[in-house]
Amino acid sequence: MPNNQETLLRVEHLCQYFPMEGGELKAVDDVSFEIQKGEVFGLVGESGCGKTTTGRSIIKLYDITSGSVYFKGIRIAAGTRSYVDAINHAKKEYKQRIAAAGSEGEKKKLENELDQIIAENKKEIKAAEYDQKHCDKEYSDELVKKANEKYLPLIEKASGEEKTRLTKEYKDELHKAKRTKLVTQIQMIFQDPIASLDPRRTVRDIIAEGLVIQGERNKKVIDDKVYEMLELVGLVREHATRYPHEFSGGQRQRIGVARSIIMNPDLIIADEPVSALDVSVQAQVINLLNDLRDRFGLTLLFIAHDLSVVKYFSDRIGVMYFGKMVEMAPSDELFRNPLHPYTRSLISAIPLPDPTYEKQRKRIVYNPLADHDYSVDKPTFREVKPGHFVSCNQAEFERYQAEMK
Repeated sequence: MPNNQETLLRVEHLCQYFPMEGGELKAVDDVSFEIQKGEVFGLVGESGCGKTTTGRSIIKLYDITSGSVYFKGIRIAAGTRSYVDAINHAKKEYKQRIAAAGSEGEKKKLENELDQIIAENKKEIKAAEYDQKHCDKEYSDELVKKANEKYLPLIEKASGEEKTRLTKEYKDELHKAKRTKLVTQIQMIFQDPIASLDPRRTVRDIIAEGLVIQGERNKKVIDDKVYEMLELVGLVREHATRYPHEFSGGQRQRIGVARSIIMNPDLIIADEPVSALDVSVQAQVINLLNDLRDRFGLTLLFIAHDLSVVKYFSDRIGVMYFGKMVEMAPSDELFRNPLHPYTRSLISAIPLPDPTYEKQRKRIVYNPLADHDYSVDKPTFREVKPGHFVSCNQAEFERYQAEMK
């Protein structure tokens, strides 16, 4: 894990609900975590637990239901559901309290308290809607300001060909600054290397798309950058004119990696980038990501369900179950001291190339109804020891602490 503790991404109480017949599906429910600059944060859990939805919500492919996502200290995504629920809950609660009040003075006091709660939550809703809509524009305005500060004094002092060159550079920089969004500093490597690549476009067009959208107009700059990325991920220049169907699964995933790193992102969300590949190719792609991490100082959110891969690649690991984070700890600590029954169940399912061990290995089955009694005391996400968090109630918390000792 990196020595610096600069927080690049902070997710607070993220909820992503989807409407469905008869109610709604809580795909992600109150998930919080941070990712430090330069680290790899692994997110694991069984299929359907909300890992991919978490990644897609962070990169704003979905409008989140509630909670906040901060990137470089700027709120890039915000939901309003929690504030609306708080207003409705307060109205219901205060209606009963006002009806039971004994005097007009007490009623007036309660009404004022209710008005204050409603006003505060409406203020939060307004702020959330503003941040959701305007965070990219404010980031773009900041880049325009920097371009003006850099080039205008130089252009004013220059003359002749030098002035012409600087003016052209300034116009290009300004054009790109106006089209740049903060969220483009987060890129995603998708799970399916076939479905994520447009079959009607060449590899060159696929990899260069982000640069074109951002406003790069120099064809030579684009081509040189594409060739550089292809060679960086283990492909060759000749591949630029081909189409996705002409490549193997591992090569397609390398194209996906090239498409993401060409934007020089600060954060990459790798959504199960090796799950659709053969074991030998998995190792190649993981090693490629490791090399790129060391070369560019990348920060990664690595989503997977293969714990053995996550252990090798991640600094910290978060375990999700049914849309909730149930445990989070440094990689070595999680495997050495798994506390939540679901985490123990996942670790017990990891096979090893040892016939003797495999004959004796006992699979732990996680049954929430049998393993927990939350009828009275509900679970919360608690820090059992520094850096090791578990979803548990008070009785479980005390038991976990005793186990750690």
